[in-house]
Amino acid sequence: MELKKTFNVLYPPCPDYTGNSRSAEARTSKGWGGAGLEEAGQASREKKKKKKKKNRAALRHSPRPSRCRKLKPASMVDSCFVSQGLTALAAFLLFPFDSLAASQIEDQAEQFFRSGHTNNWAVLVCTSRFWFNYRHVANTLSVYRSVKRLGIPDSHIVLMLADDMACNPRNPKPATVFSHKNMELNVYGDDVEVDYRSYEVTVENFLRLLTGRIPSSTPRSKRLLSDDRSNILIYMTGHGGNGFLKFQDSEEITNIELADAFEQMWQKRRYNELLFIIDTCQGASMYERFYSPNIMALASSQVGEDSLSHQPDPAIGVHLMDRYTFYVLEFLEEINPASQMNMNDLFQVCPKSLCVSTPGHRTDLFQRDPKNVLITDFFGSVRKVEITTETISLQPDSRIMESSYKEDQMDEELMEPLKYAEQLPVAQIIHQKPKLKDWHPPGGFILGLWALIIMVFFKTYGIKHMKFIF
Repeated sequence: MELKKTFNVLYPPCPDYTGNSRSAEARTSKGWGGAGLEEAGQASREKKKKKKKKNRAALRHSPRPSRCRKLKPASMVDSCFVSQGLTALAAFLLFPFDSLAASQIEDQAEQFFRSGHTNNWAVLVCTSRFWFNYRHVANTLSVYRSVKRLGIPDSHIVLMLADDMACNPRNPKPATVFSHKNMELNVYGDDVEVDYRSYEVTVENFLRLLTGRIPSSTPRSKRLLSDDRSNILIYMTGHGGNGFLKFQDSEEITNIELADAFEQMWQKRRYNELLFIIDTCQGASMYERFYSPNIMALASSQVGEDSLSHQPDPAIGVHLMDRYTFYVLEFLEEINPASQMNMNDLFQVCPKSLCVSTPGHRTDLFQRDPKNVLITDFFGSVRKVEITTETISLQPDSRIMESSYKEDQMDEELMEPLKYAEQLPVAQIIHQKPKLKDWHPPGGFILGLWALIIMVFFKTYGIKHMKFIF
């Protein structure tokens, strides 16, 4: 039955010489000989009054009913076969165009969601304490400021600081942490949310955070609530060596423990893609043991190399940042949420001529090509949303699509181009000249002045006049 229905759809019934429609079953059973046509015509004349409505409906579906009534049976059969052939040809010609349009729509949707993730998370860890490690806290807070500026909210950022430099007694400017020697960019800010601080920053808490094995009483702000559609940025800084990173100068995490934690995250579907960045001595040794898929790793130095500091500040008495993080952040300041910069650009921000050490990266576990991975896939937040009040039809109409495309072009010409507002003039702050400080006499000036006065006095009066003075 299904075969007959399909046949009747592709090849509609043709009218016979009396104007009556004949189905495919009648044509195949009685044939197209002269006797068959005469019998059909006689039967139709006898039942003409009873089937008048049915004949009229059939005449509406016939290709050219007025001409078919006047044709002889043989010519009518030829014309009907020609019309059926044209119908089938049109159906087969339209099929590739429909499939092509459908494939184009699928490609557009795939391009719209090309990274495959729906949310972003960031885990930022400073593992060092004590005042002389001021730069490590500044590193972490600077990355925190950048990812927050690019759209990742505090609810999706887990910030771990092993020491509170803003409230340290040695800090000449309390409640501030600066990452530049001009001291005009306070990365501590007024809205920093530190989730793990001081002695809470331990290897155990860090591994429990990644794997999700935390007590039920842990607040939401101290949880990594990611899923299999999450892109996660993990940034770590501190003192390390070949295959380990120190926590609080009292314990350490090894590259094997870190690799196993990432494997647990993958098995538990806690990430879609993961970007690991570490700024420490011999940082490349920390990603050598990774074996889980969809991980991209960057390090500030190779095995056997030290990661050097940058920008010493005599007023504070310590360095403000590390070299690798400084140039990475300088690169991120040029990024906005709509930027098309990719990971290959990030690999080249700190060559050996600037960092002194040799930065490294690993991409063999990552499935996508780094040149197709946007910086905002990890440092920004997903904003792939299109709001519309129009009804969208799943069956594309070429005329409607052309008209809507022209209207969109006209709207774009009328509207002014949108730009992202700069929250802070960081580029000007970084590249401007330092302010001139108030003049103070150099060290020993006052002592030298008193020595000169005494010498003049002795030369003028001599020792013999001393007894008259005293």
